[in-house]
Amino acid sequence: MLENRKMMMRLFPELFARNKVAPVAHYPDLLLENLRSVAPSGVRDPAVVVMTPGMHNSAYFEHAFLAQQMGVELVEGKDLFVEDEQVFMRTTRGPKRVDIIYRRIDDDFLDALAFRPDSSLGVPGLLSVYRAGRVTLANAIGTGVADDKSVYPYVPDMIKFYLDESRFSGTCRLGSAARRNT
Repeated sequence: MLENRKMMMRLFPELFARNKVAPVAHYPDLLLENLRSVAPSGVRDPAVVVMTPGMHNSAYFEHAFLAQQMGVELVEGKDLFVEDEQVFMRTTRGPKRVDIIYRRIDDDFLDALAFRPDSSLGVPGLLSVYRAGRVTLANAIGTGVADDKSVYPYVPDMIKFYLDESRFSGTCRLGSAARRNT
């Protein structure tokens, strides 16, 4: 989205000026702010990571770009491990606790102990840490259905039902609504 917007602005600057198109450059900052706002209880300075299935995934560039724009680590399942009901990231300076995982990996592959035992993409034991409330999974388990294009026509009705709004105003109210409901 960010790269497409940059290119479109270069190619058609008059289109953007004439139609008052809202900027999107602040998206990574807003996303990071929202991710940090849903940190587990008691965490003051949460560590956020973007979890990718790896470089062979068709959206890997997007994952890497987004992590870079937010200033957070891009990790694969093999970079994380569970110990004492916490998630840690392997670093050259030793383990670092992870509080929020913005996951870009399908549910089935997230935790071999809870889902597909043959998965090597996820983190064994991650679901137990999530259930204990010690890590936040952004793109919670089961939310992939909302990313299915066949669901898109129903989004206005979902917004009306859950947020009591007739349309999405462009601000990030969903994050605050989700926080109210937790």
